[in-house]
Amino acid sequence: MAINRFDAGEFTGCIGLPVPSTEIRIIDEDGVEMAVGETGDLCVRGPQVMQGYWNDPEETSAVLDDEGWLRTGDIALVREDGYIRIIDRKKDMILVSGFNVYPNEIEGVAVAHPAVNEVAAIGVPDEKSTEAVKLVVVRTDETLSEQALIDYCRTQLTGYKVPRKIEFVNELPKSNVGKILRREVREQYGG
Repeated sequence: MAINRFDAGEFTGCIGLPVPSTEIRIIDEDGVEMAVGETGDLCVRGPQVMQGYWNDPEETSAVLDDEGWLRTGDIALVREDGYIRIIDRKKDMILVSGFNVYPNEIEGVAVAHPAVNEVAAIGVPDEKSTEAVKLVVVRTDETLSEQALIDYCRTQLTGYKVPRKIEFVNELPKSNVGKILRREVREQYGG
């Protein structure tokens, strides 16, 4: 779907430019195409994109439209230079009072705290705001308190993105290659 140039001098933080014969677009929830630099659902169309799920028209119609556009499930943006940057997975997005909150942003702030080793941000049910941000944290310093980490996040994040709940754990569930499994984090700590 996308590739970075072989002569790129440094890491761009992007997945690259669309490969030849591949079209991309970023759309909002209503299917309206977003402007350059705006965040939305990443859709792709091209000869390498699947035609559908085998013998499963219902699943196919959930991700593939009549014009061949595949909704990837990624929240992304296209920069001015055409490079695609993945923000997060749509299924991991947290909805706080109607605002989209992307776990990667929250995790990036929290893990920058010197007493945090690893972190996963998840949405948990909340009566006032539909969902609230919860952090599940592996500390490097046992004296780090919930309030200290919340206060730290408050200096870096807009109010609705600040975690309301924090749970300290000894380890986070991970894949064989060491990637934190947010789905399992939600299942274990989402209550």
